[in-house]
Amino acid sequence: MSSQHAVVVVAMIVHVMQLGQYVAGGCEGGVAAVMVFGDSTADTGNNNFIQTIARGDYPPYGRDFAGGVSTGRFSNGRLAADFVSEALGLPPAVPPYLDPGHSIHQLASGVSFASAGTGLDNVTAQILSAMTLAQQIDHFRQYKEKLRWAKGEAAAEHIISQALYIFSVGTSDFLQNYLVFPIRSDKFTLPQYEAYLAGAAAKAVRAVHGLGGRRVKFAGLPPLGCLPVERTINHDRPGDCNEMYNMVALSFNARLKRLVRRLNWELPGARVEYVDQYSILSAIIAKPWEYGFENSVQGCCGTGYVETGILCALNDALACDNADKYVFFDAVHPSERTYKIIADAIVNTTSHVFH
Repeated sequence: MSSQHAVVVVAMIVHVMQLGQYVAGGCEGGVAAVMVFGDSTADTGNNNFIQTIARGDYPPYGRDFAGGVSTGRFSNGRLAADFVSEALGLPPAVPPYLDPGHSIHQLASGVSFASAGTGLDNVTAQILSAMTLAQQIDHFRQYKEKLRWAKGEAAAEHIISQALYIFSVGTSDFLQNYLVFPIRSDKFTLPQYEAYLAGAAAKAVRAVHGLGGRRVKFAGLPPLGCLPVERTINHDRPGDCNEMYNMVALSFNARLKRLVRRLNWELPGARVEYVDQYSILSAIIAKPWEYGFENSVQGCCGTGYVETGILCALNDALACDNADKYVFFDAVHPSERTYKIIADAIVNTTSHVFH
């Protein structure tokens, strides 16, 4: 082979490698960025920058995150959205929109607008002074404008249209706003409240679609009655899952599935998918040993029965040694390892839909 031919071959190999990186990095045919909306299961640190008690920026939260940093994530490490981002060839952690330490260029490959304590119902957010879902979408609108100024019209439109949008929200509406603390139950029957929340979910997806988003993953509710704190306060059968709460979750999830089908039919170019978080977590909770866990009843922090948020910090010395053995890190939120399993389910149903 002549030196000239060798140069040509090397140039072709380099081009192919660059093209592979281009596709893997979420460009032609892939996912350009991960955009996240929702509650404490999706908040990567936004609440650190607003006046609210719903914050996780203190130990033991984040103890297994890179550098052992308490980022504001309600877990010992990363959340599902972080793992999804990494699996799609994007950064391994999705930054929070409100963090002034991140430039718009750093947010171009993914950003979380989520706020711990929020819900589909604006009243839910008000309980803990969280950002409403409407405010999160307003931030997305601002983000899009900043992206246009920084990257140019064409690049911004590409990122927005080729991004994966993840919604993880709804648990707080039922637990802190209807079932445990019956704030809304005087105004809505349970079926009425489910319909009201489904309407809010539809409005949020339509808003994102109106701003150019096309690829959406909407996570269903987990088995609400099997969260450690709900087992603890289950008056009828202390320590067992509250089956009535689980039935509520299943009922609402069925409504979400119907909504997803309707949105795919109504919204031009939309590809909306339901994430069956209920089945994933139910399987893990029922047979934790099959997934490498030892405890699916208690959280890792404190006693594991009721602690979440600041209560975990007060009982930091009681936290378990190895959170990977626990399905839940606190009495409400999954451990990093559980989030990884949920993320795998999201990614495994992404490739055939979003390419």
